[in-house]
Amino acid sequence: MDEKKILEKLHIASLTAMQQEMDGAVRRTDGDVVLLSPTGSGKTLAFMLPLVQLLDQGRSQVQALVVVPGRELAMQLEAVFKSMGTHFRALACYGGRLTMDEHREMRAVEPHVIFGTPGRLNDHLAKGNIAPYAVRFLVIDEFDKCLEMGFQAEMSKLIKGLPGLQRRFLISATDAEQIPEYVCLGHSVRVNFLAESKLVANRVGLYEVASEVKDKLNTLSCLLRCLGQGSSIIFLNYRDSVERTTDFLRSQGFSVSAFHGGMDQKQREAALYRFCNGSANVFVATDLASRGLDIPNVNNIIHYHLPLSEEAYIHRVGRTARWKASGQTFFVLGPEERVPGYVNQKPVAFVFPETLPPLAKPKMSTIYIGKGRKNKLSKGDIAGFLCKKGEIPLSSIGRIDVKERYTYVAISYDSVGRVLEKVRGEKIKGIKTVVENVN
Repeated sequence: MDEKKILEKLHIASLTAMQQEMDGAVRRTDGDVVLLSPTGSGKTLAFMLPLVQLLDQGRSQVQALVVVPGRELAMQLEAVFKSMGTHFRALACYGGRLTMDEHREMRAVEPHVIFGTPGRLNDHLAKGNIAPYAVRFLVIDEFDKCLEMGFQAEMSKLIKGLPGLQRRFLISATDAEQIPEYVCLGHSVRVNFLAESKLVANRVGLYEVASEVKDKLNTLSCLLRCLGQGSSIIFLNYRDSVERTTDFLRSQGFSVSAFHGGMDQKQREAALYRFCNGSANVFVATDLASRGLDIPNVNNIIHYHLPLSEEAYIHRVGRTARWKASGQTFFVLGPEERVPGYVNQKPVAFVFPETLPPLAKPKMSTIYIGKGRKNKLSKGDIAGFLCKKGEIPLSSIGRIDVKERYTYVAISYDSVGRVLEKVRGEKIKGIKTVVENVN
């Protein structure tokens, strides 16, 4: 498909220098490519654009596997690929659901590209659901994470199980000390734009927020009130700390989404969705959220716990100031804590106003509708139902995500109560379903 048409569909005027260099490295050579570029610089598009030029529309088998460390990234990459509007089909595969269900979907979709986690891709290869000799291209996104010790056995098995591989593309925001031999990286081109990290840092204001006591929750609450409706991600190092902080902030009246590895897939998906669509303006998370998530328009990064390493810090801060936007990052420091030495920027002391501003409510609220694509519902059907039965204008409806068996919809915060009352007991396309608020 013509590259210009894809960019038009994505509403992108032109490629960045990094994307242009990656495009040339993939399309004008026949070797492997390693892409290193800061978080938020557009690496996804940088590898997807040339990849679609390598695919053969005449072959219905899986031709490319894109390996990712987590299911959220698999789903987001699938969504980006589909939004490009090419003739090629894609599917995301990950743990947390039955392999058999994915196989049925695979047979129905006949994907050219699969985005998946290492373990789940190995399951499909072992069951013969993916023809190993047909896979010619392997992309390892967040390769520094995928090639860590915890993934090495699965990654080694996966690569050995793909005898038809012709090319490998490794993508990351941070370099790995060493690429393992089992990756079989041949003659390769390195596209290295990590120096651009300094330019990103220039767009991120750095502040230190002093807490007089070791328990910093009250200081955090005051900071969030000062940040108003701006979207903020609060990073902590432990799951139980995420739960404790979330409970406290909710008790203070904040609209909060919690996100950590102990939550099941549906809980994490709902939490991420509420934050992305503006229903929650505070996202409390472990470092699981520091990479592999494409969260647009994040205004503030708050380090409640100090990052465990410089690499962790880089990925956290990379959640804001994406592309050419600007952002702010805050270190909430207890009496004995200091900003880590690897942070090159000099922080500015944050000064609280004499009178704190009132608590800012989010702009949107999320509702759950218990039917989805399987019931042949579209975004248009959902919008029409809410406008007609819920008696709200289209301008009050935000993002609509129609899943296989259910749907999430963002509705203006001030309208949600009235809408839920109006649609209670009503049918969508003749189907009775559950419509409820997502807490």
